[in-house]
Amino acid sequence: MAAGGRASGRPAKKKGPSKGTGGQVRRGLQGKGATPPAEMRHWFKDKARSERLAREERGGGTGARRPSAGAARQRRSEDSPEYIGGRNPVLEALQAGVPCTALYIAQRLDNDDRVRDSIKIAAEQGIALLEVTRDKLDRLTEGAVHQGIALQIPAYDYAHPSDLVDLAQDAAETPLIVALDSVTDPRNLGAIARSATAFGAHGLLIPSRRSAGVTAGAWKTSAGTLASLRVARASNLTAALREYRDAGLFVIGLDGTGDTDIADVDLLTEPAVIVVGSEGKGLSRLVREQCDVLARIPMQAAAESLNAGVAAGVALYEVARQRRH
Repeated sequence: MAAGGRASGRPAKKKGPSKGTGGQVRRGLQGKGATPPAEMRHWFKDKARSERLAREERGGGTGARRPSAGAARQRRSEDSPEYIGGRNPVLEALQAGVPCTALYIAQRLDNDDRVRDSIKIAAEQGIALLEVTRDKLDRLTEGAVHQGIALQIPAYDYAHPSDLVDLAQDAAETPLIVALDSVTDPRNLGAIARSATAFGAHGLLIPSRRSAGVTAGAWKTSAGTLASLRVARASNLTAALREYRDAGLFVIGLDGTGDTDIADVDLLTEPAVIVVGSEGKGLSRLVREQCDVLARIPMQAAAESLNAGVAAGVALYEVARQRRH
């Protein structure tokens, strides 16, 4: 034992690894866990925003939708307004006279002729102009490429099926109603509304389920004619057609397998309901059973069928032609 020292009677503690030893190296080689998802990285929001702006510049005025997780989880209420996004679609809707309640403009938006014209029309029509953030526009348009501008359209106020007959009687005219059996494309609904207005129909009847409604897409395709043509909605289309028959209207279904050409139907000058079937399946069985006549539109064998909007236009022209004579 060294001079002056005194033993403690305890074994000496083992020294831990010092800086630069293998212990430190082993800890440094340990993994730091899985790579965090993109949304947890600090730079993700800035990158996502720049990519969104680039998509909007490339997207032009198409207004095409991109996937939105929030939109997929939530369903829009029937009573809530709709929104048209994109510089070209907004300007076209305003020029067509689509009823709207507000025009939303993104903050610090780079104006062009389309934006300036939209603001001018909205101001002339007394439509509210609201400046909002791009995030707000993203939520309103449910992920559409809005290009910093969106138009709010109120929910459509549907009529009762009997209201369409009353409109014809008030005008002292022979009733002509167009019923749509599960037509699900709003562009077809808009095109049919355009033809119905052109050929003197008193309104459209649609079912409340499995059918396109009066949406932004329908308004745009109708070129504003939905503003002067009433649309009624029935919870049960078959029952509504039965009530029309009880009221003295003849129900004429358009069907490629019908036995009579549309030009040979002798009921077109009578109070009538023209029924247009869905894009893929045509008339349903229950609706067919309510028809007084199943009429076909003659065509070349190479064409199996016509688009619902085109078929309605052809039939309505024939009704108008016969009623003029």
